[in-house]
Amino acid sequence: MVVGSRGPSQFQLTNAILGREEFSKDVSRISASMKKMGELAGRRVVVVNGPNVYEKDISHAKRKMELRRSKCLCIPGPHAFLVAFDMEKISPDDMKTARLLKGRFGRNCLTHCMVLLAYEGHLDRSVLENRVKNTDWHLRELIEKYGGCFHLFSKNWRDRSQERELLRKIELMLASLGGCHFSSRTFRKAEGCVKREEKRLRRQRTEEIERTWDELEKHYVAEELCFQKDSYIANISAEIRAKAELDNGWLRTSLAIGLGTGLVVGAVIGALFGSIEGPGGMVLFGVIGGAVGGSAGGTAHVAIKHMENRVAPLARLNFNSIFINRFFAAPRT
Repeated sequence: MVVGSRGPSQFQLTNAILGREEFSKDVSRISASMKKMGELAGRRVVVVNGPNVYEKDISHAKRKMELRRSKCLCIPGPHAFLVAFDMEKISPDDMKTARLLKGRFGRNCLTHCMVLLAYEGHLDRSVLENRVKNTDWHLRELIEKYGGCFHLFSKNWRDRSQERELLRKIELMLASLGGCHFSSRTFRKAEGCVKREEKRLRRQRTEEIERTWDELEKHYVAEELCFQKDSYIANISAEIRAKAELDNGWLRTSLAIGLGTGLVVGAVIGALFGSIEGPGGMVLFGVIGGAVGGSAGGTAHVAIKHMENRVAPLARLNFNSIFINRFFAAPRT
């Protein structure tokens, strides 16, 4: 799993791992988790990307949904968390990323983490490594939060000279951990939900599968029939698994909770603003607020912005005075 604090580093790293331009150089954020497959130094790999840790344009409910989705995409758990930073743009927020990762993936996830530092141009990597270890104290402090394991990678994904060393370091880290993938309670929950969804989808397609097998038996015999059946089962299994990872009971529960919270928050704040225009305004803005809040997945901020222009001429409110946690406002004239 590739994790980014902010900016394009994690997407540049994904390009470097897969050896192809999955993300253009202009991509610095994504709103939905993605799963890509390819090769790293001849080894088949799966790379999962999610929204940046400090992505500000994603609501809390959407972030929670994508966190669950990213876990479903890499069950039973990732062999490594590759945490990407731009070595020339380390911010105070970057120094806090380790704490956030523990909160999101489990307190022991840092044992499976490696820091990946992106650099620009054709620089001497031995000089850069010496700089990390002996000169730039903030880089050394950042790496130590993850156990000291790090790697430098070029932002130029076409530079394939770095892939074998990266794979070697990942394998060494895994060997020190007994070669096992990372797991936690939530990853196990994600795995259970995906497997249940797979079974449900397979049951739905039982008749289709049986019809296809009958057709294959009419056209093939012996070894060719076995080959065709194996290929069909492999394809249908991959299709069912992909659907189960992207849509299952755990994700649907998260979406329902987000929408429900959004409806409540949006409706309450909408009604509060609508009270400025009287009882009729309370009903009208309550409905609007509920709809906007629900579609935003549980964020009151969107509801406020949606109605700000309509309310402002009626009363000179300071919108910063709204006390969201208690669901009420303190308007100022």
